[in-house]
Amino acid sequence: MSATSQSACSSCDGLSRRSRHLDSLTSPASETSALLALASSNLQSTSGALKDARDKFDTVADCEPAVERLFWGAREACKEVALHAERQGRGGVLPASMKRLVDGSRNKSGGEGTMSLLKPRQNNHESDTTSPLTEQELYAGADAMEIVRDAHGYFAKRVEWKSTKDTMADLERVHFIGVDAMGLLVTGHLTGAGAAVRRKVDAPPAPDANKKSPGQRRSSTRVTAAERSEETASKTRERLQEALQNRDLMKSVGEYEEYLPLSTRVVRELRAIFECLGGMYSDGTTLLLSAPSVPSYIPPPEPSLPPGGKVLRTEKVGSGHYTQSTMQSLKTGFPQLDSYGEARRSVAYASVDGYCRQLRTARKKLMPPEGSAGSAIALAQIVDSAARDAVRCIEHTMVVVSGEKSVYRCVVSPTSSNHHHDESGPQYQRALAGCYSFVVSAAVDRLLDLIEYTFLREAGCSINLGSVGEGGAGPSISEMDIRAAGSAAAAGLRIVDGVRMLGPSLSRLCDLASIGSGESTIASALCISLHRSTVKNCSKTLENLARSIQLDPLEGTRHVPTDARVAKVSSDVVHAIRVISPFASAYKSVSKRRTLPWDEGMGDDAGEVDIFVRFLIKQLIVSLQGKAQNYKNEENPDNHVKTHLFMMNNMYYLLDSLGPDGYEHMNDESDENYRIKAPWFQSKMNKIFEGEKAKYLASWEVLNNHLTRVDERELNYKEKKDILSLESGRLIKSRFSGFIEDFERVYLVHRTFTVIDPKLRETLQNDIRNVFMARYKAFFDRYASIKFSKKNMENYLKYPPNKLDSLIGQLFASK
Repeated sequence: MSATSQSACSSCDGLSRRSRHLDSLTSPASETSALLALASSNLQSTSGALKDARDKFDTVADCEPAVERLFWGAREACKEVALHAERQGRGGVLPASMKRLVDGSRNKSGGEGTMSLLKPRQNNHESDTTSPLTEQELYAGADAMEIVRDAHGYFAKRVEWKSTKDTMADLERVHFIGVDAMGLLVTGHLTGAGAAVRRKVDAPPAPDANKKSPGQRRSSTRVTAAERSEETASKTRERLQEALQNRDLMKSVGEYEEYLPLSTRVVRELRAIFECLGGMYSDGTTLLLSAPSVPSYIPPPEPSLPPGGKVLRTEKVGSGHYTQSTMQSLKTGFPQLDSYGEARRSVAYASVDGYCRQLRTARKKLMPPEGSAGSAIALAQIVDSAARDAVRCIEHTMVVVSGEKSVYRCVVSPTSSNHHHDESGPQYQRALAGCYSFVVSAAVDRLLDLIEYTFLREAGCSINLGSVGEGGAGPSISEMDIRAAGSAAAAGLRIVDGVRMLGPSLSRLCDLASIGSGESTIASALCISLHRSTVKNCSKTLENLARSIQLDPLEGTRHVPTDARVAKVSSDVVHAIRVISPFASAYKSVSKRRTLPWDEGMGDDAGEVDIFVRFLIKQLIVSLQGKAQNYKNEENPDNHVKTHLFMMNNMYYLLDSLGPDGYEHMNDESDENYRIKAPWFQSKMNKIFEGEKAKYLASWEVLNNHLTRVDERELNYKEKKDILSLESGRLIKSRFSGFIEDFERVYLVHRTFTVIDPKLRETLQNDIRNVFMARYKAFFDRYASIKFSKKNMENYLKYPPNKLDSLIGQLFASK
């Protein structure tokens, strides 16, 4: 047992030694195997990295053909749009920046243009440069741009590689070509699409409108183009008020309606472009291929609002532009938005400008030749037509802006929401607001220039008549007479009426509520300037009207009639009051925002149009009193009675035309049938009229001095007792001869006077009869039966009462 155990222990020791020896031999092989496995894994990773790197290095060669094909196709599309526009007489529709790209010229900074970035070999492929671009080629170009962007990001993380710098430069070159190509295509599509408005189709008239029920009758807010061209101010106001109440304003304004001028394919292509470029970062001036941290300050889109937020006129009135800001190039930092803004800006401006020119050309055909008969009335109609056309242009601008909003919502808005969750979201939102404002501000800018031109050219705001109440003769009144000033004031109020009702809706159309950045834009500032400028110019027309009455000449037969009839100034002022009276709300809009010489209150303290009418009546009375004094300077001392008859004529005319009880032949439902119902007017006119009438009739009282009764005790007869004695006869003769002499003298003067109104003429004739006819008849009847003259009895009795009554009945007849 002992020997066996010893032998077994020895065997175990041997086995242990052999096992340790074997372990020493197999351990290096295991480690080597692990290292080989690790090396194999590293080789596989390196192979994959090299393959990826090779693919990234081949990105330029793979993507450049698709991008260059996109550029050539976009270039041809823009050329076709330009040539088509030139054939239609609308040359120059492309923005300047896009023209430089199409022509391959240098850009403003002096660097090489897009054409210089293309490889020379590409210029030899005529089929690639002239064939139309297909939709699939556009999508291929967009995919290539995505690949280029990913490759640029890949190399941006491996700047330590020696080839990274050159490769990134090539990628940026290809990307620059693609961005410009997409900008060209956006410009070509949006410019070639044309205006986003079209003429409304007039509904055919009903077969029997009288039998249609009220629910089936055509709404008064829907009028045809022919009706709108002759629409009165009251009809326009009623139509717009009804449309505002029914909330269908856009269906009722303008002769055009909004519509989307883009085909389905064009919409798909534009959305693909905005989807491709919309999510890229920008440093405020250009797109960035990589996505670094956004700078702390990014400049706002240009053009931007000037300091203070007010847009002031920088261009000449009538030039077609109000401010230079709308003529600058758009710079948002996002090329696709810049291309959209530049393209639609030119289209929106051309739409409003063409409509304005069309109305102006039609209005010129109605202009009478200078010096022609009735030209004053025709010119007043031209002024009213200019105001009506200005309101029509406001309506058309609203339709154009609404159409541009539809284009924006169709093309830009659907893709904008996909890229607002990253760091560039707020910047992109601000760029969206800037580019839309840039588009619609061009339309509002053209409208603002047109309205100021209407005030300046048609409404006479360029004529400075001085301040109301200033002394001095001032300029010649021929520059702006009362009737023309009244028509100009009515035209100004009509434009204010349109801006008052349509301005808020236009301002809302110019804002993008979906963005809600809260920042003021040029378009919204121009809408404010539109209202401010209209109110300012309208107040000037009102002041010119008041001043023209004050400056009306006090001398001359044209202004001071020789027969004391109603003065021209009275009829002109009545006309002015009638044409401005329908615009009570528009006048209130002016007086609330500007202090006027006759109404210094503003806001809630501002007065109504009646205050202005009262001031005009006051100015008219002062002018009439000044004219009446000229009669006293005439050689005939009896002509001073003209002063009183002149004032009577004019006061009665004012009462009849404007008083509450006047019977002027006018339609009671007419807007111009204005009546002053305030007590002051009738009281003032009656007071002046009665005072002047009493003074006038006093000139006839001199006849009663001769109609005194002869004392019976002084009447002595001759022997025959049928003929008075010489001395007694002389008492009666002197009374008859004195009466005849004074009557003929007074009648000779008064028969040259004129009273146009038949009622006033008859009233005055009866008042004259009441002065002396009763006494004369009694005197004549008493002494005509007495023979107080032996030979010349008929000379003293030449005016029996019936003949005298007939002569009085011939007074004041119009010549």
